[in-house]
Amino acid sequence: MAEHTHSEHESNNSWFSHMKPKTTFFLGMGSALVFFFVVGFFILLGIMLKGDSGDDKNGDKKAAPTAQVNPTPQAGEPAPRAGAEGLPAVTDTDWTRGEKDAPVTIVEYSDLECPFCKRLHPTLKQVIAEYDGKVNWVYRHFPLVNLHSKATKEAEATECAGELGGNDGFWKLLDKIYEVTPANNGLDLAKLPEYAQEMGLDKEAFTACLESGKYTQKVQDQAQGAVLAGGAGTPYNVVVKGDTKIPVSGAVPFENFKNIIDPLLK
Repeated sequence: MAEHTHSEHESNNSWFSHMKPKTTFFLGMGSALVFFFVVGFFILLGIMLKGDSGDDKNGDKKAAPTAQVNPTPQAGEPAPRAGAEGLPAVTDTDWTRGEKDAPVTIVEYSDLECPFCKRLHPTLKQVIAEYDGKVNWVYRHFPLVNLHSKATKEAEATECAGELGGNDGFWKLLDKIYEVTPANNGLDLAKLPEYAQEMGLDKEAFTACLESGKYTQKVQDQAQGAVLAGGAGTPYNVVVKGDTKIPVSGAVPFENFKNIIDPLLK
């Protein structure tokens, strides 16, 4: 047995001695890579197993945060009801359509380049006409700037129209913008002074007002108010009677408002 082993050892030494140095180097490198691969595999496996068991003190796994986006909702999409309680109060500084002392108020948060807002606009005009003296409509700005970059300037334009033409001036320009815009940033902002002039407003005074940016903050404040009231997209409405505040989100039909308003008027 010892002699056989000794012969084998000599044979191995003879084999290695005849190998080229380059071949020996690559064999050594290959062996080292295999060794480090095996070790690395088990280290990685240990890390993964430890990560899977990364529970908190209560034994619940921590979920990774997800990004939240608030696109314009589809018609009739419900809004968070609890948020309506945070609606900023209606004041004399609000633009109001209909009788100011009407028992029911619809507060609309809207974006002048939102296609669903454009669709809802005639519906709310119908509500005011049908409930003559019993329902009024307060309009507030909620431009979704990530979707409609022109909406903020259009909102400021209606404020300038209100400054120069009062409540009627505000609503006339608002109606005109919804009439002519194809929505989704389709309105040519350069035409806003022309629309104001068509309404009988001083074009130069309107242009100066619009370029001054004096109503930028008001628009931003109203947009923040929309969020406080539970708004996540446009159009977002809150039907108000006394302490009752009922959110209505999306371009819903007249019947939806009727089903809310009629019980409030009883």
